Amino acid sequence: MVPVENTTTGAHALIRTLVDAGVDTCFTNPGTSEIHFVAALDSIPELRAILTLFEGVATGAADGYARMSGRPAATLLHLGPGLANGVANLHNARRGRTPVVNIVGDHATHHVAYDSPLQSDIETVARNVSSWVRTTARPADLAADAAEAIAAANGPPGQVATLIVPADISWSAVPDAAAPEPVAVTPPGVDHEAIERAAQVLRTRTGTGILLGGRTLREPGIVAAARIAQATGARLLAERGAARIERGAGLPAVERLAYWPKLAAKQLEGLDDLILVDAQPPVAWFAYPGQPSSLVPEDCQVQELAPPTSDVVAALEALTDAVGAAEIAPALQSRVQIPLPDGPLTAAAVCQTIGALLPEGAILCDEAITSAAALPASTAGGPRHDWLTLTGGAIGQGLPVAMGAATACPDRPVIALQADGSALYTIQSLWTMARERLDVTVVIFNNRGYAILDAELTGLGNDAVGPRAGALVDLARPDLDFVSLGAGLGVESERVDTAGRLASALDRGLAEAGPHLIEAVLPAVR
Repeated sequence: MVPVENTTTGAHALIRTLVDAGVDTCFTNPGTSEIHFVAALDSIPELRAILTLFEGVATGAADGYARMSGRPAATLLHLGPGLANGVANLHNARRGRTPVVNIVGDHATHHVAYDSPLQSDIETVARNVSSWVRTTARPADLAADAAEAIAAANGPPGQVATLIVPADISWSAVPDAAAPEPVAVTPPGVDHEAIERAAQVLRTRTGTGILLGGRTLREPGIVAAARIAQATGARLLAERGAARIERGAGLPAVERLAYWPKLAAKQLEGLDDLILVDAQPPVAWFAYPGQPSSLVPEDCQVQELAPPTSDVVAALEALTDAVGAAEIAPALQSRVQIPLPDGPLTAAAVCQTIGALLPEGAILCDEAITSAAALPASTAGGPRHDWLTLTGGAIGQGLPVAMGAATACPDRPVIALQADGSALYTIQSLWTMARERLDVTVVIFNNRGYAILDAELTGLGNDAVGPRAGALVDLARPDLDFVSLGAGLGVESERVDTAGRLASALDRGLAEAGPHLIEAVLPAVR
C-alpha cells in the first residue's frame, strides 16, 4: 500500500511520539526499509536527524548523548545486519545502564515469506543487548509501541529498548489521533530495612567500603556518600566501568577500581563489609589461571543498599540521616594547578598536559585504555569536568560517545582521549563531527600497538612471546597515519611528538570551533 498525500503515516506517528516524549535527536544509518521515516522528517523538524557512516557510530553516539543529557536518543538502523553492526556499542550502553531507543526497519510483513537476501531474525539479535524488544504488528499500534519503548529505555535504570518497524507499518496510513502519553515508570521508594542494615554496619564495624556506580557518581550522590564516609570512616570506591563521573575541584574524591585484578584486589584489601549502591559486586574482567574471579575479599560481607531499579540517590541521602551525617561537610578536592610538562612525548606527559590545560566544564571521553593510566591523578584537582569511561569493554566507543556528548552539550568542550587501535573501529565518527561542526578535540595516543594485549602476552612469560605472537599486538608495518585519516574525513589534523607541541595543538583545538584531531606520537609498544 502506497501512502496517500497529506495522510498521517506510521512513520509520522512514530516521529511525533518520539518528539512528544522528549526524544529530539536520532543518530541514523538508514536503508530502504526506513526510507518512509526519512521522508517524514521534513514535516516534523523538531527531531534532529544526524547521519553516521556506520551503525556502530550511531549506537555509540546515542549512548554518549544520553549519558550527558539524561534522556534517550534514538537510533535508526537498517534491518538485522544494520543492528548487528551497532551491537558492540549497544553492549556498552547496556552495561552503562544508558537509555537508548533503537528504531530498526524490517521488511514489509507480506515480503517476509520470500526470504529475500537481507531477511534475518532481528528480535534475536536485539535481545542480546536490549531489555525491551517488540515488532509492531499493526499501523494503529505503532505510536503506543513507541511510547512503551521510550518508557522502557528511561527506566530506572536506563536501558536499551528496540522497536522493530516493518516497512508497510511505516508507510501505511494511521488514524489521525493524538499520540499516546508516554508510560511513566515510578521507581520504588527507599528500602528502609536496607538503610537500617547499612547504617548498623557503618555505626558498629570498621573496614567498611561503599561502592558507587551509575547515577550515584554525579554530584548529589557523591556528596551524600562523602558525608557518610566522613562520619563513619568508610572508604569510597567507584565501579571501573562507570558511564559518567563528575569530578574536579570542589567535589569529593572517589577512587575508581583498577582494571588489573591484582591492583583492584589491593584497593579492596582489608574490607570487612562492602555496601553496593547502584553497583554490582566487583569481579575481574577476565579469568586468569590460579586467580579468583571475584575481587571481594574472602571474609568480606556484601550488602546492597539500593539496586539500579530504585531511587539510588534518595537511598544514599536516607543513609546520611541514619548515620547522623546529613549536616557534616564532606572533604572536597582543592584546586590544583598542574604544571605543563616539556621534553619528549610520553603517555604520562599527554595526561599531564590535558590536566594542565583542562577547561572548566570539559567532558573527557576516555578510551585511551592503558595510555590514560595517569589521567585520574592529572585531572583530580582540575576544573569541574565529567569523565565518560568505557563501560562494557567493547572497544570503538570513544569517538562516537564524544560525538554524542558534544551533540547533547554544544556549549561544553569535549576532549576524546583515544587509543590508536580502538580508534579504527569507529573512525567514521570524524566525518559526522566535521559535518555537524561539533566541538570535539580528539587526542590519538599512537603507540603503534595494542598495549593492553601486549601486557597480557608479556604476562605469560618470555617463552610465550615469539615473533608471530608479537606481530598480532603491533600496529606497525605500515604505520597508521591519523593526520591523513582525519583530513580525509574533514577534520583539521596535526601530528605532535613533544610535550610543547602537544600543548600548542591542544590550545588551538580547544580555542577554535569545530572538531580537531591531534595525533600524539608515543614510544612504540614493541
